[in-house]
Amino acid sequence: MRILLVEDEEQLNETLTLQLEAEGFLVDSCFDGEEACYYGEQNIYDVILLDRMLPKMDGTKVLTILRKKGITTPVILLTALGTLTDKVTGLDLGADDYLVKPFAIEELLARIRCVTRRPNTLNPDNALSISDITWHIDEDCLAGPSGTCTLSKREAALLETFLRRKNQTLSRNLLLLKVWGPDSDVEEGNLDNYIHFLRRRLKSVGSQLSIKTIRGIGYCMQDEADS
Repeated sequence: MRILLVEDEEQLNETLTLQLEAEGFLVDSCFDGEEACYYGEQNIYDVILLDRMLPKMDGTKVLTILRKKGITTPVILLTALGTLTDKVTGLDLGADDYLVKPFAIEELLARIRCVTRRPNTLNPDNALSISDITWHIDEDCLAGPSGTCTLSKREAALLETFLRRKNQTLSRNLLLLKVWGPDSDVEEGNLDNYIHFLRRRLKSVGSQLSIKTIRGIGYCMQDEADS
């Protein structure tokens, strides 16, 4: 599981990073709001631990930006501001949980387990509906205006990554990480092959969604109807 830790107190940042890594997590850490936005937009995480009071950009602003960009990664706000109003504000902005400092690492781990157990889907049927298609996750079934088709596990992982970040340019490295994992030595040509397969799947169900090649960067899923 990969975590983004955003905490400007260097000692606390280092301590939490070591504790989380000791529990087997992969941790990227940063120290201000601008870095948090960059990391959050460029990488795919299982959870983001976000300090509320940060230099350069407040944590609530970071949260607002990420949510407006369609990034649905679970976010736990870490803060010394523990009033009811502070908690309600954070949750209303899109946080999944709120942990007041100081806290025990055991409680943080429990909160992480809790938010990552929740299905990160857009409706209660465990399906993602974007534009003119619906991806039924449990059934590996893609439905569109002209019919349905099943996808392989790799195609499904790739499709879900695009659907959760529609209209965002996703780097090749990000897609390789999400679909094949951090320890894979897969060749980049395999990604191009699966992009080709997925484009054919979208066409077969009559979807107006298309996967555009962004030269030198990666790919972006767009709706032709919006063009």
